[in-house]
Parts: sequence; C-alpha cells; structure tokens
Amino acid sequence: MNKERKLIIAGNWKMNKTVAEALDLVNGLKRELASVKEVDIVVCPPFTALSEVSKAILDSNIRIGAQNMSEHGYGAFTGEIAAGMLKEFSVRFVILGHSERRQYQKEPDALIAKKAHAAHAAALKPIVCIGETLEERRADRTEHVLETQLRGSLAGLSRDQMEETVLAYEPVWAIGTGQTATTAQAQDAHAFIRRILAGMFGDTVARRTRIQYGGSVKPGNARELMAQSDVDGALVGGASLEVRSFADIVKNSI
Repeated sequence: MNKERKLIIAGNWKMNKTVAEALDLVNGLKRELASVKEVDIVVCPPFTALSEVSKAILDSNIRIGAQNMSEHGYGAFTGEIAAGMLKEFSVRFVILGHSERRQYQKEPDALIAKKAHAAHAAALKPIVCIGETLEERRADRTEHVLETQLRGSLAGLSRDQMEETVLAYEPVWAIGTGQTATTAQAQDAHAFIRRILAGMFGDTVARRTRIQYGGSVKPGNARELMAQSDVDGALVGGASLEVRSFADIVKNSI
C-alpha cells in the first residue's frame, strides 16, 4: 500500500434503492464507519436519492458521488443532469465511463473526456472507469485496450486536473460475475496504467493518482487487493448495497 495515496473506497449503488432504502443504508454506514479516518469513503446513490443522502451525511466522514453527468451545461438536453445540478447536493465525485454505460449507452472515450472536463470545470472529481472485456483479455489485448481508453478518456486534461481525477480499473469480465481478477492480475493492470499515466502526465502525477480496483470486490478479498502497491482503493458494486458488506470492505482495507 502506498502511503502517499490515501485509499478511496466508493460504493456504486447503480439503479438500486428508493429514497427510504438509501437513507437506511447510509445511516447504517455512518454508525459503522464513524471512526474511520484512513480511507476516503464515498457513496454514489441514484440521482433520486442524492438530495436526502447529502443531508444525511452532513458532518460525517462519508462523501457523496453521482453515477453519471452530462458533458453539457444547462440547456435543452432532456433527461440529462448538469454538473451544476449535482453541486447543489454537495456532490464531490462523479463516476464517468462505467463499463455499463460504455456497453449499453455506447459511450465512447471522446465523450467521457468531455464529461471529465465538464466535471473539473465544476470542481467535481471524476472517477474515470476503464477496463477490458473477457474476449479482449483472451485475445491478449488488455494493455492495448487500457492504453486506448486512458489516452481517449483523459485527453486534454492538465496535470493538476489529473491529480484531482480518480481512475477505476474494472475488468469487465469480473463485474457482477463473482469472478475477481487475481491480486497479481489486478496489480499488473494497475502498474501498467500508472506507467501510461507517467508517459502522459509525468512521473509525479502518475505517482499521486489514485487507481481503484472494481470487479466483485468483497470483504473477503479486500485486504489482499488493497495490499498491492498500485491498488489505491475499490469501486464496489453489489457489495455496497448492504451495510455490513460495504463497512467490512472499508475496515478490511485499512
């Protein structure tokens, strides 16, 4: 574990939780994690719960993130959410380029880069997701895919902006499947990502940028994953929907 980079554990609730359920979950997390200072804890509810969850976590050690945002400001973009709207709810982080949006909404790297710039313009910290499919891994194209996504999704960011960006490596084949990359696979991918960042932004930025692992993270594998030198946290899906499992992931990461 690299002491220079503070761990960041974020829960991506995806399209789950009514407002009442979201409040039950976050209030439970507040109780369980009140004493944790070594980890940045982030919850990312659906848009409908942002307002109430943001009120519930005031004066706590939990931060709030959104699951997506538009690359545009205010205007005629039906169904979209602008960065300024997220700021109203004290949102600090925003997930961009999640593999599900890349797959189902066909979001390309260039669009994710535009969203990253819009997030930084609003002083939001993007969590930019990258990762290969099972077919790409089997074809030995993992590094090519990761480098292409990094260069495309981070295009035009300044060094200062990159330091305020979190990356999430999500091997798509390990999301929601119960499969998890081995610790060696995760470390190898994270180390490769950091090498590409060094080429794009310089060694100092690469050393300071936090890279989360996302892909069936559970309490039982969190400690070993977080112990890897280039793994700086986790983007947690299903296991973030229950107080006990998410709290144990955070505690086991320390």
